[in-house]
Amino acid sequence: MEVLSNVHAKNLVEWSKNRSEVVVLSGDLTSSCEIKPFKETYPDRFFSMGVAEQNMLGFAAGLAREGFRPWLHTFAVFFYRRAYDQLAMSIAYPNLPVTLVGFLPGIMTPGGVTHQAIEDVSVLRGLPNMTILDMGDATEIETVLDAVEEVNGPVYIRMLRKEVPRLFDRNEPFKINKARVLSEGTDIAVFSSSICTEEAMRATKVLKEKGLSIQHLHISTLKPFTDPLVVEALKKVKYGAITLENHTVIGGLGTCVAEVMAENAIGKPLVKLGLNDTFAHGATQHYLMTEYGLDSISLVKGVEKLIGKSFNITEKDLEEVRIEAVSTHDPDAL
Repeated sequence: MEVLSNVHAKNLVEWSKNRSEVVVLSGDLTSSCEIKPFKETYPDRFFSMGVAEQNMLGFAAGLAREGFRPWLHTFAVFFYRRAYDQLAMSIAYPNLPVTLVGFLPGIMTPGGVTHQAIEDVSVLRGLPNMTILDMGDATEIETVLDAVEEVNGPVYIRMLRKEVPRLFDRNEPFKINKARVLSEGTDIAVFSSSICTEEAMRATKVLKEKGLSIQHLHISTLKPFTDPLVVEALKKVKYGAITLENHTVIGGLGTCVAEVMAENAIGKPLVKLGLNDTFAHGATQHYLMTEYGLDSISLVKGVEKLIGKSFNITEKDLEEVRIEAVSTHDPDAL
């Protein structure tokens, strides 16, 4: 599997080359949020706002009203916990084209509860005019900027940083409100997002080898959530659906799927996997994913619960699975 480093940093510099309206703001986390190369390349379009997130959002709103396209960078928690009023009243209410690039979504940091954005999707889904995107791999990071440019309003991106795997075909760009179909099946529907998709890919590969037919969709747009592929997947499967997300099970991907099932009268069981209405603590990403049930073996156990059957899959079976980069045009490539 190909792994790339600092994908957003390199992409933002190249993408902004001929877009003089693009300006970047930092909440005193320039290096940590991969925007130092932008600062060095376009110093006149870079603003360091310090540890003052409320002021940064208000400043960005003013820039947007003057015709600029502000891209704000900080850790995800600081956008919606510290500056929610400014986000709601100064940016979302007037529907301004301000993009919030939030790093360390979910449990992707050893920093503990002060730095873990575990309820950000649930909070921001209720905010009118807000588009919410959740990156899953390097291909999505490389192509999300073009997609965001087409949105005439605020966008919140749950961004990945440092070393990021390429799970999807580089020729299949990110598209807002369109899932990636990773495998086709008629037994169960698996919906995964963010870093959980790689775990889901490992689990579904082994489960398919055990004879289970799986419809696996990677979800990268959490608002709007009107992709017809979701309804199609839910209707075609026999046993029900399971969601796996880097977020609490309240208000995130699992809730989005549950709402679609209710709205379309799809009377099948749903198992939601994620943080179970709890805060996490500081530790490595691998440890936290295991501890809070966001990993591949947790998905296997969830599937077994859903269909009432044991597949006798062990941690060793899952460790032996090697994930290859896949194309959405080839659902059997897993």
